[in-house]
Amino acid sequence: MNLQRLQGKHALVTGANGGIGLAVTEAFLTEAATCTAIDLAAEPSAELQALMQKFSCLQYHSLNVVDTAAVKTLVAQVNQQSGLINVLFNNAAIFDMAPLLESHEAMYDKIFAVNVKGMFFVMQAVLQGLVDAGETGSIINLASQAGRRGEGLVSHYCASKAAVISYTQSAALAMAEYGIRVNGISPGVIDTPMWGQVDSLFAKYEGLQPGEKKIAVGKAVPLGRMGIPQDIAGAAVFLASDESAYITAQTLNVDGGNVMS
Repeated sequence: MNLQRLQGKHALVTGANGGIGLAVTEAFLTEAATCTAIDLAAEPSAELQALMQKFSCLQYHSLNVVDTAAVKTLVAQVNQQSGLINVLFNNAAIFDMAPLLESHEAMYDKIFAVNVKGMFFVMQAVLQGLVDAGETGSIINLASQAGRRGEGLVSHYCASKAAVISYTQSAALAMAEYGIRVNGISPGVIDTPMWGQVDSLFAKYEGLQPGEKKIAVGKAVPLGRMGIPQDIAGAAVFLASDESAYITAQTLNVDGGNVMS
């Protein structure tokens, strides 16, 4: 049901071409937000194109979030041409894994470039626009249950998502005086296209059959299933809306009960 909870909001969604980013974009639009979707691909995905045909207030830009100069330029351009961005769903991220002693520098650099550097400088650019305009807003950074703990095969990814949680807390404290809220969402195991890559890597390093890890992690969730992107989208709408006006510096676990904090 469309309650128009995001009427008057302009949301920037990174990593919007599929999975969680696509679901959040659709949920924001359904709740009457204007949306700017960005992803690495030159063109929007077929699913995003369908949303663009349905919602005239959705636009797409190709952007590599690692390119900080391009990030700053695009955010300024969008603010000027399409209205001030006052909601950010900071979602773009990559995954890789290997045994600790086989984790090489290139893997480390790539994961931290996207998951930490890209996340931070997109957030910074949006925050600068809000502060310069004297406006409030809501920043939502996508963390992970992996950021709540270590994993022997997933050290770089876990550390990158722990950094997202830490930056969320620091940014929330820095922005509180401006009335800008900064929160995170920590998903558990979510059934997205990325899980095909995750499952194949676990199969490789743990000697499993394809699909075996995915089934096992779903069964291990207290609620008995993997999440779906719409589970995250509901939390994102709440944090973007005025319903969460007194919530900041928090990272909300949306994981079926995997992590209790």
